[in-house]
Amino acid sequence: MLTSSFKTRETVTDGKLIPTDFTFDNFVYVFTEVPFARYLWNSFFISAVITIAALFFHSMAAYALARLRFPGREKLFGAIFATLLVTAPVVLIPLFMVARELGLLDSYAGLIIPAIFNAFGIFLLRQFYLGLPKELEEAAVIDGCGHWRVYWNIVLPMSRPILSALAIFFFLANWNAFVWPLVATSDQDLTVVQLGIASFQTQYTSNWNYILAAATVAALPMLILFFVFQRQIVESIKTSGIK
Repeated sequence: MLTSSFKTRETVTDGKLIPTDFTFDNFVYVFTEVPFARYLWNSFFISAVITIAALFFHSMAAYALARLRFPGREKLFGAIFATLLVTAPVVLIPLFMVARELGLLDSYAGLIIPAIFNAFGIFLLRQFYLGLPKELEEAAVIDGCGHWRVYWNIVLPMSRPILSALAIFFFLANWNAFVWPLVATSDQDLTVVQLGIASFQTQYTSNWNYILAAATVAALPMLILFFVFQRQIVESIKTSGIK
């Protein structure tokens, strides 16, 4: 993909790894003939808001399910975990009908709110919190801390590795989102990068040099994000908060 994005239209399918006619015109074309910068901004804004909101709400839910005692806690967690067994296409039509009734279609809210909930994040954070030593929380309670202060001042700082990894997972998943943005929006100003590449491919079916250039630009932010936070991804595998 990377090397072919620098090839001309005539040589893009020649099968050679190194371009014989090296050119930057493909990238120039992508950013001048279509509003690709707008597509990138939409994907970045939507993915960032979803990631921040999801980490905030998921961490609170996971902490409650791991540490607080209340009737039906295990059944509630089982119901949340069971949603992992339901594939996205099954709920696509009901989700569209709900979004339509709430007036969320063709809006940033319609792209953001339905994507915030994710049972995987709650499950992973809950398992992480179960591995944290209770003595730290008990000491904080003795010092007069309530549940909120224990969560904010003690649990969250120890959760940085797992939260960093989940941030990458959430951001990547929403950066690559295609089906729901396709269903929920028809406004060109709300087009995300994956829809932009798809429409670009439909419009220029034979111009693979432009398509690969657009795909390369869309992939670069994710590669940078991974290399910056790869240490946190490895650390997130651990289930204990203290060595």
